[in-house]
Amino acid sequence: MGTDTVRTARADESDDSGARAARQREQRGWYFYDWACSVYSTSVLTVFLGPYLTSVAKAAADPEGYVHPLGIPVRAGSFFPYAVSLSVVVAVLLMPLVGAAADRSGRKKPLLAAAAYTGAAATTAMFFLGGDRYLLGGLLLIVANAAQSVAMMLYNSYLPQIAPPEERDAVSSRGWAFGYAAGSLVLVVNLVLYLAHDSFGVSESMAVRICLASAGLWWGGFTLIPLLRLRDRPPAVRETTGAKGATPTAPGLRQLMATLRDMRRHPLTLAFLLAYLVYNDGIQTVISQASVYGSEELGLSQSTLIGAVLLVQVLAVAGALGMGRLARTYGAKRTILGSLVAWTLTLGAGYFLPEGAPVGFFLLAAAIGLVLGGSQALSRSLFSHLVPPGKEAEYFSAYELSDRGMSWLGPLLFGITYQLTGSYRDAILSLVAFFVLGFVLLARVPVRRAIDAAGNPVPEKI
Repeated sequence: MGTDTVRTARADESDDSGARAARQREQRGWYFYDWACSVYSTSVLTVFLGPYLTSVAKAAADPEGYVHPLGIPVRAGSFFPYAVSLSVVVAVLLMPLVGAAADRSGRKKPLLAAAAYTGAAATTAMFFLGGDRYLLGGLLLIVANAAQSVAMMLYNSYLPQIAPPEERDAVSSRGWAFGYAAGSLVLVVNLVLYLAHDSFGVSESMAVRICLASAGLWWGGFTLIPLLRLRDRPPAVRETTGAKGATPTAPGLRQLMATLRDMRRHPLTLAFLLAYLVYNDGIQTVISQASVYGSEELGLSQSTLIGAVLLVQVLAVAGALGMGRLARTYGAKRTILGSLVAWTLTLGAGYFLPEGAPVGFFLLAAAIGLVLGGSQALSRSLFSHLVPPGKEAEYFSAYELSDRGMSWLGPLLFGITYQLTGSYRDAILSLVAFFVLGFVLLARVPVRRAIDAAGNPVPEKI
């Protein structure tokens, strides 16, 4: 009897060890999608495309400084944020539909591959953005940004499946750290090409276009690793009440409404999502508009902007991992609230930056880097605890609408403020409201009760 007991214990230990090794292998594969796609967010959306597409739009503008897509007068300086906002409308239509289909079929990988390679192809095609082709640039931005949103929704929905509750803050933080490390590495190469473009025998415009296209190639190439490591799972038994009329082929808005109706049965999850929608709208707008602010309002050179974004990427690796450690002591919610205070102070300081002073901009970039990755990583892991089992992709479609999809309001406010005032300082200051309101809303969410209400185990520290 004693021998049998020892053998059983060893077998159980071996099974646990094998399951742990398989889980860690899948987690490492999952990290690599952040490694693959974050280069788009860094090199394309944050650094090169905003200033470059703005310059292309200005080249096509009339004497009053307006372009006329579809006959609509748009100030050339507002074309880029408007295009970002329009990409969100496309994502709003697609993400709930794809998320529901992924949960019902259990086949996330083919959908992830389709979205990732659509975005990678559109980004690679930005090589052909030159002259006054601002409409082509806007179209490629809309396709790439919407595809990125769909792919990230599917990617995020793997988190509760590949990590038990006690590991999620760390796993999510490592994923963000991987992404920022890749962004830093590629941005160094971009910086060398951009600053020494004459030595390479290419024009400044061609150097930018090569940087844009290389991000698409990187995105597509490294996406192979998570596609090989991640595995599809049979769909879980789902609750059927509260989502009447939703089918895998329902139109996107109808599926979104069905998902939101279902989320009304989990009002605390919905309360967190509302808070995240507000403060993350501010984060995403800062990411997409910071380079425009630096170039157009502060008069900084492209090389200074690239250096500042590189500093953000490097410090964001440490910030993501550091805030992950803080969450072990203080809990994810308190750590996120602290980061929102830091965001508010940073934007307030950004309003007073003197023109043509790169040192102040670098200090601002350092402050952003220290809170950027951690606030996003911990928000993702915290939300994963609030998702009812079997509805990961569907609920993460709503989360991604908050992460990228519903981030139309910030760029829209930024663009309208600039259009009305002609001042990027006023535009950047208007974003403070998102962090203040987001703090108030998040502080009111009882996360322990929300996790329990979703049917998930409550971690010791949350």
